[in-house]
Amino acid sequence: MQKAVELGVNKIIPIFSERCVVRLKGEKLQKRLNHWQKIIIGACEQSGSSVIPRLESAMRFDDFINTNFGNGFVLHHRADKSLLKMDKLDQATLIIGPEGGLSEQEIELATAQGAQALLLGSRILRTETASLAAIANM
Repeated sequence: MQKAVELGVNKIIPIFSERCVVRLKGEKLQKRLNHWQKIIIGACEQSGSSVIPRLESAMRFDDFINTNFGNGFVLHHRADKSLLKMDKLDQATLIIGPEGGLSEQEIELATAQGAQALLLGSRILRTETASLAAIANM
């Protein structure tokens, strides 16, 4: 989260997907959101950004995907199109799965709602590495 903010992300939405290991609720979720907000503020200070990215409430994957998420992309290791070969974007919504990846159903749901599946390269990356690599290439 810290590095994503330093790279210019303007909104973060934590998503609970099928393969998500941790599913915080109630007070524990609120504590985690507060912790993340402090990380975001610190990253803004570090990078000299005067705009603090919005940290949205956590939501289930299908709830997120059913909202209008605009110019959306979902990272998937079996996608046909590569993010690395795309033109730079001013703004986009990037969906990155958990360590176990998004399920096939989640990929299908995202693409049915207009998200474009993108490959990030020949290697399967950890979530935190994939997010930074994708943001840096956008």
